[in-house]
Order: sequence, then structure tokens, then C-alpha cells
Amino acid sequence: MHKIPLWRYILCTMKVTAYFQDIGKNFLKCGVAGWCLEVIFTSVDSFLQRDWRLMGRTSLLMFPIYGMGAMLAPIGRGVDRWLQTDPTDRLRRRDQILRHGMLYMVLIFVMEYATGFWLRSRGICPWDYTGRHSNINGLIRLDFAPLWFGTGLLFELITSKRPA
Repeated sequence: MHKIPLWRYILCTMKVTAYFQDIGKNFLKCGVAGWCLEVIFTSVDSFLQRDWRLMGRTSLLMFPIYGMGAMLAPIGRGVDRWLQTDPTDRLRRRDQILRHGMLYMVLIFVMEYATGFWLRSRGICPWDYTGRHSNINGLIRLDFAPLWFGTGLLFELITSKRPA
């Protein structure tokens, strides 16, 4: 039986623990950021109705849904590695932003549809786009594409490690 040295076991455990701590912190960052964005976005309805209190709203159920945004940046980096792109190449940075934004937008639409379908089957879906422009089954709105494009890039920005 082959034993791994204790130092290697401890180092590996520390790396795994740090990874999950980062994911947990990023989950919280995305959950809170998503809540804030939703409250701001829904307060626009108040503004359009000339209700100057700008009452925004959200749901507790939205926190874990937005929290899943913590996985967007790792997926984007994985796609970059798969495409073998050089992250330091400034000329390709614009292409990377476009690629990541489009990828995140599609992933957000998929997750919004899937979670909405699951929540609706339990009678607790906090959104319903039925009767709204460009909706699909009342679960997603295609005209939100630019919003999800930007939200995905924002989640990537707030979850990226920056030099201290």
C-alpha cells in the first residue's frame, strides 16, 4: 500500500478547502449583487408608473439562483483553456469579453428557464413573464439578453481575484 506524505496530504487539503471557500464567498457575492440588481431593476416599474417611492422587489428564492453566478467565471476560464487563448493578449481581450458575455447570457437563460420550470412545478416561481414581449413559456424573456450579458460580465468581475 502506497502512503502519500503527510505534507502533501495537508497541502492538497488546504488547496481544496481554499477553493471551496472561494466558491462560497463568490456565491454570497453573486447572490447579494443579484438581489441588489433585481431591486433596482424592478423599481423602474415604479418610476414608469410615476410612483416616486421607487419600490423595488425580489424574493428570498432569488438569492441561490443569483448565487449560482459564482460558477460563470470558472466556466469562462475553462472555455478559454479549451480554446487555448492567451489571457494576457490585449488584442484578443475584446474577443474574450464578447465570448464570455455571450456564453454567460446563454447559461443564465438556461438556468433561468430550468429553475423557473422547477419552481413553477412546485407553485413557488417568483416570476411570470406570460403576456410580456418575447417570453418563452412565461419563464424567460429574450429581450433581457443584453441585461444577462452585462450581469454575467459583472459576476465575472466581482468574483475574479485581483492582485492586492
